[in-house]
Amino acid sequence: MPTTPFLPPCSVLLLCGGRGQRMGGRDKGLVEWQGHPLIGWLHDLVRPLTDDLIVSCNRNRERYAAFADQLVADEDAEFPGPLAGIRAGLKVARHAQLLVLPCDAPRLDRELLEALLAKAGERPVMVRQGEFWEPLFCVIPKALESSLEHAWQAGERSPQRWLKRHAPLAVDCEPGDPRLANLNSPELLIQVPPLGREAGR
Repeated sequence: MPTTPFLPPCSVLLLCGGRGQRMGGRDKGLVEWQGHPLIGWLHDLVRPLTDDLIVSCNRNRERYAAFADQLVADEDAEFPGPLAGIRAGLKVARHAQLLVLPCDAPRLDRELLEALLAKAGERPVMVRQGEFWEPLFCVIPKALESSLEHAWQAGERSPQRWLKRHAPLAVDCEPGDPRLANLNSPELLIQVPPLGREAGR
């Protein structure tokens, strides 16, 4: 499969299942930035890393299908949050490691993803900015699927709380690292410039 030799084979989960409230209810992953839908930027970046690209979406499945090997959706139609998407993705992941990313971070680069995957093993790996963990930029071992299911059934809905129970390894980034910018509002889509890469094109 098309993967960098020193990186472990991984599944990739792109989270596109939110309400898009800051976008006025628009499906965030399909909103365009720099002439390309947000999901497209992430697809182009991660496609060389995996043969198991999973998109978590709760609407517009026919459009997201073009960017995925597998589609998953939340069991609950009330948009219960990103942990629901992670739960669905972890269930179907074909590899021992699952790289999780939000669809509204098109300025990510290959270097950061390789840093996450290089630490993958028995514990989760998560981006940390200063004292703050970023749970939607992480690598989760498939072996933790049962732990997540147990936590979910017990009422857990916070990705950060659940991941921190498993002593995650950190990939440290400077506070305000532009690669982690979430373009989750119309204003940010206009204001934020590209980083100079062309999504692997």
